[in-house]
Amino acid sequence: MPSHTLTLIPGDGIGPEVTNAVTRVLAASGVVITWDRHDAGLTAVERTGKTLPQALLDSITRNRVALKGPVTTPVGHGFTSVNVGLRQALGLYANLRPVANLPGVASRFANVDLVIVRENTEDLYAGVEHTVVPGVVESLKIITEAASTRIAEFAFRYVEANGRKRVTAIHKANIMKLSDGLFLESTRAVAARHPDVAYDERIVDAACMHLVMKPEQFDVLLLPNLYGDIVSDLCAGLVGGLGVVPGANLGTDVAVFEAVHGTAPDIAGQDVANPTALLLSALLMLQHIGEMDAARRIRAALDRVLTGGRVRTRDLGGTASTRAFADAVIAAL
Repeated sequence: MPSHTLTLIPGDGIGPEVTNAVTRVLAASGVVITWDRHDAGLTAVERTGKTLPQALLDSITRNRVALKGPVTTPVGHGFTSVNVGLRQALGLYANLRPVANLPGVASRFANVDLVIVRENTEDLYAGVEHTVVPGVVESLKIITEAASTRIAEFAFRYVEANGRKRVTAIHKANIMKLSDGLFLESTRAVAARHPDVAYDERIVDAACMHLVMKPEQFDVLLLPNLYGDIVSDLCAGLVGGLGVVPGANLGTDVAVFEAVHGTAPDIAGQDVANPTALLLSALLMLQHIGEMDAARRIRAALDRVLTGGRVRTRDLGGTASTRAFADAVIAAL
């Protein structure tokens, strides 16, 4: 059986608890992984004075794949986003979030099966801003043909490789005619090179309305950075919340798989967090490194636990601890 050396970033808040649960499940599946553990964010600042120590970046570059727990980003003050910093430092230009109903998890909608493809490196979300004069702040929305073309190619190749059917580009080009207009022009050029993939466009506000009315009409959504961040969380809400959807940040040479929820400091250390989101992200990671059978078996075990309904964490209406939930998945394996 092949062995893998991968980078592990436990994160902070509930991060260490959910990463511990997930690595236990992975080990129980029989996949042989040696974890190269490194800290980021608040924990790294306390230990090294830096949010993204060079040793961490070197580890991910060397190992090419990382599993990352949630990391705190202060609101309105403090250090800049670790997630944004990782994406920029490692060239993780594509954010991938599959969103689908899980068996046994109640949600307002059924038959949701869509994928968010979000450009990860530019747009307003890159955080390029400054104070012009006291009381006036300017943020720059930067859209380039190169980044827009690259993420569009990723989306169309994803459709072709995964048996999907359609790419829908989400934009606000009716108002931001130059920036979002360039995003659309670049995407249309890519669509012309993939004639077997259906393609359409939606204005972002209309798309949000359609998502909460009839989400099953969507397949693969392609978005610039800021819209992608907002719409991907909206879509998570369609199937039960951020605790039950995975995420991946992908570049040409490296990939970081992560839970998309926050650090939940109010419940940190209480052994009550739901590890499902990070476990699903780890399954994307297993598929990425070629461990398809293990990914299939773990997913089947997770589905059995969720369908059974006897072992549920607090957010899913149960009383099971993080450890007990991981134990149940391991037993189902």
